[in-house]
Amino acid sequence: MRMRATARGWTAVWLVVLALVQAAAFFVVWRVAVHTEIGQWVDTVALTGNRIGQDRIEEPVSKLLNAMSVVSLLAATATIGFIALMRGRIALAITATLLIAGANISTQLLKYGFNRPDFGLDPERAGVGNSLPSGHTAVAASVAVALVLVLPPKVRAVGAFLGAAYAAVAGVATLSAGWHRPSDALAAFLLVGVWAALAGLVLLITQREQAQIAPGDAHRLAVLLLGGAGVLALVASGLALSWLVDLRDIGPDELARRPLFVGYAGSAAGIAGTMAVVMALVLTVVHRLVPRVKG
Repeated sequence: MRMRATARGWTAVWLVVLALVQAAAFFVVWRVAVHTEIGQWVDTVALTGNRIGQDRIEEPVSKLLNAMSVVSLLAATATIGFIALMRGRIALAITATLLIAGANISTQLLKYGFNRPDFGLDPERAGVGNSLPSGHTAVAASVAVALVLVLPPKVRAVGAFLGAAYAAVAGVATLSAGWHRPSDALAAFLLVGVWAALAGLVLLITQREQAQIAPGDAHRLAVLLLGGAGVLALVASGLALSWLVDLRDIGPDELARRPLFVGYAGSAAGIAGTMAVVMALVLTVVHRLVPRVKG
């Protein structure tokens, strides 16, 4: 099946919509979580709830997060570029590298550019300032998405599931370790999603007229499973946090064990669900961006 100009046009429209929607969602997360009292309260409750069972997972969580260094990021980027080059996709190698670099550089710029008002809800971390978006989460998500772009169609769906799981675990790990608030991970995933859509536009522009796609490479079942699981996790997160909001007049340190666990578990579900949806959106269009026959 040849990639016609009309199909390419609709793909470009879809990518622009994805970029705008995820950018808008990023703005909403930042605005609510950082600049409203209820948003900061929910974040603080979830972060306080990480104490439950922390002794059991502290060691593996620390190993996972400490493994994410600049050196490991460079090594992962080089590996992803090498896979693309082995497939004879020079534009793909460059674009995947730019995706990783752009997502992580913009994460750091935004983190230090944003201000966080102090509503007195988290005096323990008042001096830390803004932590949104999460750098560690952005590293994991950007590498996972870039890997899905460069993998051959036969293993792309498996890579999407493994990559989404890895990024979700990394996001929850930052919460479990007390390094980041839940909204920091959500914002990082959405930012990576924006960069993935922009990378897709670049790939579409550089695509040759003779490029051919195979309908079977769409991985519709994988998209359905991944997206459906993500939506269910987000619904569960919304229900949990809606129940928690009824207790907003109580300080996070004064809450009982149950609401703290609900805040932590609900936020973890939201983190995992967001990454699953972002990866599902990438998987819906990647076969059109990286055609089986490049032409």
